[in-house]
Amino acid sequence: MSGEFDFYTVIPAQAPDEAAEIRQFLAACHLEMDGNIDVFVVARAGRRLIACAGLSTNIIKCVAICEDFRGESLSLQLVSEIVQQAAERDHFHLFLYAKPCNVPFFRGCGFYPLVEVPDYIVLMENSPVAIDRYCDRLRMRREPSDKTGCIVINANPFTLGHRYLAQQAAAACDWLHVFVVSEDASFFPYSDRFKLVSQGLAGIANLTVHHGSEYMISRATFPGYFLKEKGIIDSCHTAIDLLLFREYLAPALGITHRFVGTEPFCPVTKKYNEDMKHWLQRAPSPAPAITVVEVQRTAQDGTPISASEVRRLLASGNFDAIKPLVPATTLQLLISDYAPDTTRRPGIYG
Repeated sequence: MSGEFDFYTVIPAQAPDEAAEIRQFLAACHLEMDGNIDVFVVARAGRRLIACAGLSTNIIKCVAICEDFRGESLSLQLVSEIVQQAAERDHFHLFLYAKPCNVPFFRGCGFYPLVEVPDYIVLMENSPVAIDRYCDRLRMRREPSDKTGCIVINANPFTLGHRYLAQQAAAACDWLHVFVVSEDASFFPYSDRFKLVSQGLAGIANLTVHHGSEYMISRATFPGYFLKEKGIIDSCHTAIDLLLFREYLAPALGITHRFVGTEPFCPVTKKYNEDMKHWLQRAPSPAPAITVVEVQRTAQDGTPISASEVRRLLASGNFDAIKPLVPATTLQLLISDYAPDTTRRPGIYG
């Protein structure tokens, strides 16, 4: 018990009936239930559900309080309880999604706004300096350049398509910055993806490969990207991710252009590329506009090269079909570490 309210946790996967009740409660508060919540903190007055807050790794979302119980006491207790749950899971750098009207309250709870999609959503974090420190580290890797490009890739795995995009971008710029998405939510772990990108881009002189961060295509900024097999596209999250890039990351490195490959397969990435042109080029912002350059994806035998096709071929161990799609360094890793047992044998392809 905490005063007149009873606080406790609900793990949605283990309590479907209570999860359904939370979903209905959120709908009554004009919110949708996120399907990726690890744990909810709920509050009841007697048997009545009056408040909830969800935690997805280090992201607080789905925060709602019944209208006739909205007051500083319950609100502070709810935020305190969910922050405690995060700490018990060793998450101390926290992000929080809030409606713009609730920003003043969450400021009082130690959260600071990063970017806002006007009238819809604000991304906040529990540090006044974390993103500035990250941008300071980026500035240390800034290169003198009048035209500075950027590519952000997941590389799951790195293909000749990725290398072609980087070659085209580097040829069009004085300097190119390549970020590798660091969220470990892909088939290939981040350590392997970063290594393959670094190896695959060797020899391009005017290029820097960067580790990704939580401020770029992560579960905090763009969760829909990692749910794309389910066809989930969230325009607000896309906007949050792109505004963070435009207002913080790009100015730190002097980025003037962002390069993307055409996307004939994945609807989430295709929508992301379309939204990029709005939020980076046309949307009002205190930060300079960034030119989006779409590069026609390179093809093999008339079919655009894609990492998803490489993964499909890998599942059956079809290395003959994979070989023309990836650099030698990627092929070597796939054979040595990822080949199905039926195809793994020493000496294959040298």
